[in-house]
Amino acid sequence: MPGSPANDAAPGSLSRTRTRGDLCPGVLRPWLADDGALVRLRLVGGATRIDQLAALGAVAEKYGSGTVHLTKRANLQVRGLPVVGDGCPSASLPHEVVAAIEATGLLPSHSHELVRNILLSPLSGVTGGRADLRPLAERLDRALRATPAAAGLSARFLFVLDDGRGDVVGRSADLGVIALDERTAQVRVGSAQWSEPLALDDVVPALVGWATAFVAARGTGPDAPWHVDELPTPLLAHAAQPDPRLPEPTAPPAYGALPGCVHRQVPDGRLAPRDLAALAAEFGSHRRIVVTPWRSLVIPDA
Repeated sequence: MPGSPANDAAPGSLSRTRTRGDLCPGVLRPWLADDGALVRLRLVGGATRIDQLAALGAVAEKYGSGTVHLTKRANLQVRGLPVVGDGCPSASLPHEVVAAIEATGLLPSHSHELVRNILLSPLSGVTGGRADLRPLAERLDRALRATPAAAGLSARFLFVLDDGRGDVVGRSADLGVIALDERTAQVRVGSAQWSEPLALDDVVPALVGWATAFVAARGTGPDAPWHVDELPTPLLAHAAQPDPRLPEPTAPPAYGALPGCVHRQVPDGRLAPRDLAALAAEFGSHRRIVVTPWRSLVIPDA
């Protein structure tokens, strides 16, 4: 079915029984690994700047492993950081490390840092696609941060925004937006339910409404669902049919020069200080850059 997750596997399972809350890491909730604390920084649609990446690399070099890792959700990770406390979830980073990370500009919210999971077609607004969904992703982030109840989402709850080219339409998502044309989109709720087509201007309020409905339905406690598909009853009382304009999944773009940008491979998804310095020298430190879910970089033209 066009627009359905490529692996047909829901983010969770109706039969899954949780026995603990999720421990997906953030800056204020690090994960303790063998080499020290691991933190994750959420990027809205993968968007950042080279100087912000370089600043995070300096934090990694001073306090951690020295490398910035790209994730399959187009976020950033730093490993090997010092920790205060004796185990998850009570462990924390030293105040000076949190302050250094905050100075990068990559931690705009303490209350909602774990739930800013917004994946976007990396080339949206740069080349191709049916609609530029970058403004929609930014509005969604602002709306989530302005909604106190949204802080109750699982840190694994994922919004996926496909601009109609099909590059992320196959990703499992809790709420997936797929552009049908330059003005309308359809939302996949969980793995199988569909909304009626919506005007793009109406998408963000609808997403926030469904997200807060999920928070209310999941409840609290160690057995609370992490994903829409784990709810005992469907989130939509009346689902629509998938629109025939939904795209089929497509492969990631080739590496190299593309119209309006460069798609740069990042071996093993790791950026060392020398890599970040080379990016700044080649493109300028204030160039906008997009981390992709393929653990690569898109550098739009200036």
